[in-house]
Amino acid sequence: MNDPRPLYERAAAQFATLLEAVTPSRLGDPTPCAEFDVRALLSHSVNGLYLMAHIGENGDWKSAPPPVSDFADDAWLGSYRGAHQRFGEAWSDDAKLGSTVSSPWAEETPGDAMVGFALLETVVHSWDLSEALGRPVQLDPVLAEAVIPIAHDALPAANRGGPVPFGAVREAPVGADAYDRLAAWLGREVPDRSHG
Repeated sequence: MNDPRPLYERAAAQFATLLEAVTPSRLGDPTPCAEFDVRALLSHSVNGLYLMAHIGENGDWKSAPPPVSDFADDAWLGSYRGAHQRFGEAWSDDAKLGSTVSSPWAEETPGDAMVGFALLETVVHSWDLSEALGRPVQLDPVLAEAVIPIAHDALPAANRGGPVPFGAVREAPVGADAYDRLAAWLGREVPDRSHG
């Protein structure tokens, strides 16, 4: 993937659409990520974007401010849009895609891989949020198909757990769509939808 930014923008728009369905009463609902309820998933997503924006701005993650913890219950959509805007501005320079930055995952991370990871995170957490909310919108299959190879490359089946914060690869149900196959690769339990 030469420039993941257009697909990232498409994924971010999808995530924002899902956020429109989140009311304060849903923030405590469970998600397919065992350690995250909806509130924690949204906090993780917004803070992750701020961190990756900081990396785009500064070339390194160690000087990033601590995560934000005081989001208002009714302000998630605005918080996400603010983080998304900062991320987009931080990575708007084409030259940054060919640069090398320091990330929590590697001291030398290619810029395009950093944006690709933001794309992967956004698509995967869109599935998580969609499942938590009862699948309120049809997810864009092109996005999941695009990030499956990124997930296979960045997160191989070996060495899961511990410093790799993903569970063991699970087998996707027969006939699973691209999102369900992606989720199963990343260790989520995917429901069998073959019976309606």
